[in-house]
Amino acid sequence: DGKLSFDEFKAYFADGVLSGEELHELFHTIDTHNTDNLDTEELCEYFSQHLGEYENVLSVLEDLNITILKAMDKTKKDYQEASNLEQFVTRFLLKETLNQLQSLQSSLECAMETTEEQTRQERQGPTKPEVLSIQWPGKRSARRLQRNNSLLPNSPHFSTECSLFIFSKGWIEEDSQWMTQINRLQKLIDRLEKKDLKLEPFEEEVLEENAKSHIMIVQRQMSVIEEEIVEFRLALKQYVESASTQGGCLHVSIQKLPSDSRFIVYEFWENSNAWNSHLQMNYSKTFQRSNVDFLETPELITTMLVPGKY
Repeated sequence: DGKLSFDEFKAYFADGVLSGEELHELFHTIDTHNTDNLDTEELCEYFSQHLGEYENVLSVLEDLNITILKAMDKTKKDYQEASNLEQFVTRFLLKETLNQLQSLQSSLECAMETTEEQTRQERQGPTKPEVLSIQWPGKRSARRLQRNNSLLPNSPHFSTECSLFIFSKGWIEEDSQWMTQINRLQKLIDRLEKKDLKLEPFEEEVLEENAKSHIMIVQRQMSVIEEEIVEFRLALKQYVESASTQGGCLHVSIQKLPSDSRFIVYEFWENSNAWNSHLQMNYSKTFQRSNVDFLETPELITTMLVPGKY
């Protein structure tokens, strides 16, 4: 409706680091109109005061977005009439542009994850599984999911780019990281309706270079409007059938809680790239759009990277 209540604000801005009280205090700091709702003007006014160097970054990104859209429009008009060689060059340039953007995204994700980990260590709080909210259609923000995937120093995702952002206190000891991951995985598996996955005993694993060692586990919790359950079940069935046919999908399981109209979907993907590609597929976007009408509240997503041997 053009403004954010505190619950909506919390669902999007909660990053697993700020406490509920801190989020509430931030909400009222931004709410200069004292309406218990945040409008666009208040949000812009608050964040514009704290942009710093990122003012230039966001300005360049806006220019980049316009430039890419112009290039896409030109490609759409010219590609079909181009020669085979010209079409090859166009495909190469598109792929190279995508690779450059993904490399930049990887660096930013490393910075974000490391700063969040730094804050957790300073607060000496236990590492919690992330709770994320899906971005509803129509909003332009690029951050659809707030992610907090644990990265180990010997993880294939841990690169020299990421090391630039490690602070003096460093990472939690490796053994502690492994035990935390295994314990979190065990709790998640115990909640599955069909327990057909068998975990091997805990052991330290020496990773080979470029080894695909981590599986992405996703838990999606959805509270469905009572009157929409029939239609939701149909949409969910189509979604699961489509997801299960994807190359990177290892397993999909559904739970329906008997006490209320809440569904929990567990998805196992070969790696985070497979999960991210799945989110961009038409069937996935269609399911997310339909949930706007089916769900009482935005769905909650928990993701976790775990060792790939299972």
